[in-house]
Amino acid sequence: MPFLSSGLAALTTANGFTLWHYRTDDDRASVLAPGYFAPASNRLLPGDIVIVQAADATAMVPIRGGSIAGGGVTVDASGGAPALLRSATLRPDVTLTATVVPRAIVLDAPPAVLFSDDTLPAGATITGPISQITFYFRWSNGAEVAPALTVPVVAGRATTSFVAPAPADGFHLLAADAADPANFALSPPFAVAQPPHLLSEAGARLLTESSVMLLR
Repeated sequence: MPFLSSGLAALTTANGFTLWHYRTDDDRASVLAPGYFAPASNRLLPGDIVIVQAADATAMVPIRGGSIAGGGVTVDASGGAPALLRSATLRPDVTLTATVVPRAIVLDAPPAVLFSDDTLPAGATITGPISQITFYFRWSNGAEVAPALTVPVVAGRATTSFVAPAPADGFHLLAADAADPANFALSPPFAVAQPPHLLSEAGARLLTESSVMLLR
């Protein structure tokens, strides 16, 4: 049977070259006969390739001048439909390089004995790239006893001081990285004690500092 224009379709075109697909009930020999593609001479150019799916074979046929088909290469002599498969497996390979930079704050222990109006020293030993430390003096519920103080780190140490309040217990000192407050150290609870009282002796009596008789 003659060439059917409806059976010819362009698959891809680039740089003046076109890859075609042609499906027909004719056999391969009929398709390769001179002048078979003449009706498509206005579409087929020399150098184009036609994948011919004929009745008895599937072939890749080059087009020569004047729409004359070359001998081509038989891809499948059974004449079955060509199968074009493309697959790929992508395996991501990610390499992360990390450098460990230790940062630590070790808070000094609070004084064992502390009285009202005493100086409360606050100090911490610093490891790593921490430039400033903020010290907090707080009650156990988080309320501030005194305003926070931010001081520089010098030779791995940060120090400051607070004034002890009236006698009570449940106090804490907290030292935090000024640039990263999530990095902090908290002291155990401590107390401010009552100051000691002086005793005096008058005659055979032992008196308190307010001259109240303690012993007769």
